[in-house]
Amino acid sequence: MVGTVDGHEDERRVRVADLVLRLRRAGISDRRTVAAIEAVPRDVFVPGESRADAYAERALPIDCGQTISAPLIVAMMTAALDVGERDKVLEIGTGTGYQTAILARLARRVYTIDRFRTLVAAAESRFRTLRIGNITTLVGDGTKGWPEQAPFDRIMVTAACEEIPDVLLKQLRIGGVMVLPVGPAEDVQKLLRIVRTENGPAITELADVRFVPLIPGKAARL
Repeated sequence: MVGTVDGHEDERRVRVADLVLRLRRAGISDRRTVAAIEAVPRDVFVPGESRADAYAERALPIDCGQTISAPLIVAMMTAALDVGERDKVLEIGTGTGYQTAILARLARRVYTIDRFRTLVAAAESRFRTLRIGNITTLVGDGTKGWPEQAPFDRIMVTAACEEIPDVLLKQLRIGGVMVLPVGPAEDVQKLLRIVRTENGPAITELADVRFVPLIPGKAARL
C-alpha cells in the first residue's frame, strides 16, 4: 500500500513539474502564482472520471453542469489579480474549489460564493482535507457579491458576465483589482483586468476565453 501511495505521489510530482514548465513557457513568470499552483494538487479537485486529465491543458466538466478552467487560464487570472498576502479576496464561482485554494495560498482570506450547494459542500470537504483554513464559503447569488464583507482588495469572477457588473465593482476598494470574463455566453468572451480608480474603472483586455455564464439566484436544487 505504501508503494502505491509513493507511486501516486511520484506521478503527481512529474505532472506538476510538467505543468509548471508549460506555464513558464506560456509567459506566466510571477513566482508567487507559480508556487501556489505548484503547491495545490489539481487532481484532488477534479472528478474521478476526469482525474487522468487533471493536469491537461483544457477545461474539464464537473458537477452541476459547470467546468474547472484549464491550468493556463487559472494561472493567467491569478497572476493578473496580483494578490498580496494581506489582501481580502472575493471569488464568485467556487466550483470545485481549485482556484479558491490557489487564492488562499496568496491572500489573507478568501470569501467564495457559489449558487450550487453540492459544489460548495464538496469544496469545503477538499479544503478540510488539505487543511486550508482561511476560506469562508457561501451558497448564494454571486451576482450580488458579498456586501456584508465589502470592501474587497481583489475580486475574481470565474463565470462570464454580459457586462461589467457595477454591483461587484462597488464592492471593490479604490485601487483594488477585479479579473473576470465579459461577453455573451454563446460566444468568445474577453478576459478583463479592471482597476477601480477615483475616476472610474481602468480596463485592460487580457485574452479571449470561454466560460459558463454567471447566472443570478441560488440554485433551487443541487
